[in-house]
Amino acid sequence: MGSRVQLYADIRHDARVDGLSIRELARKHGVHRRTVRQALAAAEPPPRKRPVRTAPRLDPYKPAIDEMLTYDLTAPRKQRHTATRILARLRDEHGATDLSYSTVRDYVRVRRAQIDLEAGRRVEAMLPQDHAPGAEAEVDFGEVYVILDGVKTKCHMFVYRLSHSGKAIHRVYPTGGQEAFLEGHIEAFHALGGIPTRHIRYDNLTSAVVQVIHGGDRLRDENERWVLFRSHYGFDAFYCQPGIDGAHEKGGVEGEVGWFRRNHLTPMPDVATLDELNDKIRAWEVDDSTRRITGHANTIGQDYHAELPHLAPLPADDFGRVNFKGATISDGGKVDLGVATISGAGRVDFGGATIGDGGKVDLTGVTVGDDAKVDLTSVTVSGDGQLVHEAI
Repeated sequence: MGSRVQLYADIRHDARVDGLSIRELARKHGVHRRTVRQALAAAEPPPRKRPVRTAPRLDPYKPAIDEMLTYDLTAPRKQRHTATRILARLRDEHGATDLSYSTVRDYVRVRRAQIDLEAGRRVEAMLPQDHAPGAEAEVDFGEVYVILDGVKTKCHMFVYRLSHSGKAIHRVYPTGGQEAFLEGHIEAFHALGGIPTRHIRYDNLTSAVVQVIHGGDRLRDENERWVLFRSHYGFDAFYCQPGIDGAHEKGGVEGEVGWFRRNHLTPMPDVATLDELNDKIRAWEVDDSTRRITGHANTIGQDYHAELPHLAPLPADDFGRVNFKGATISDGGKVDLGVATISGAGRVDFGGATIGDGGKVDLTGVTVGDDAKVDLTSVTVSGDGQLVHEAI
């Protein structure tokens, strides 16, 4: 039988893809309906409740042990109490003949760390994060320099990394603004074949966050277009704590930015265009699938292959893509576009658009509703009289 994480992932996948009811999911996976509800509510299983073990024989001696461990705070490193020495002193000085070594050892191991932490001598350790397949991803930007058409140019590399497998998508843009931010997501969603079911982790970058609302509950005042984008693709955002407190919360993608920059962008790539560079990056990403991340038993490609079925499916249309289905062109070159739609954006009124000589589309008077932004400069007409256009 697989892990509980895998069980939860399978339940969420069957609910999303097959549309099974809670009763059907419970029957298929042989679990209680309560377990199914927990899996649908969160990709990560709740921690198991462990019984609290007590050591009543040790209780009278705990103050004495704490005193010895506190003394060790100022003692020379090689003259601090071991569990064996503490047990010997308890027997000699307190008559504790009924204590076992394991009882003292277990208490000392936990209590020493607590006393050190209270005294400021030990930094609180961070536990390794465990990410269920298809549940989470991380996003970051990193600066890169490129010899672009003979000129050294500072660019911005968007990196999107699946947290479970480590499979990552990298794209280089001239800026790190919101257009690059959104386009990078769309590229990654299509390249990886799906969307995380739980959330994607971010810094508090201005493309998404207008203001950090302090108070410890990670509330953010989000950019409206970003909220619309997330709603269209159906994923949640997890915002890391500002500053050093959140440095460990998306360490995977931050490490990926550095690794990719050192291994593929050093020395500075010399290209004519960023499209040329991004084509090279796509090939490098294929090669990187054979890499094995430290601590992982499988390669990135093997783990990604197992993770892929657990990603949520993509929507039918991409955010900001104009849908010209049903558009007609008369013999006189009159374009009847009616009211087209932009997925995730709004309605576009193309009334009165015409086609001039050479198939050039005159879109004078085109209006866009609901504050949607559309770049219509690249609309063309194909040989079969079909309009061709995509806009972000």
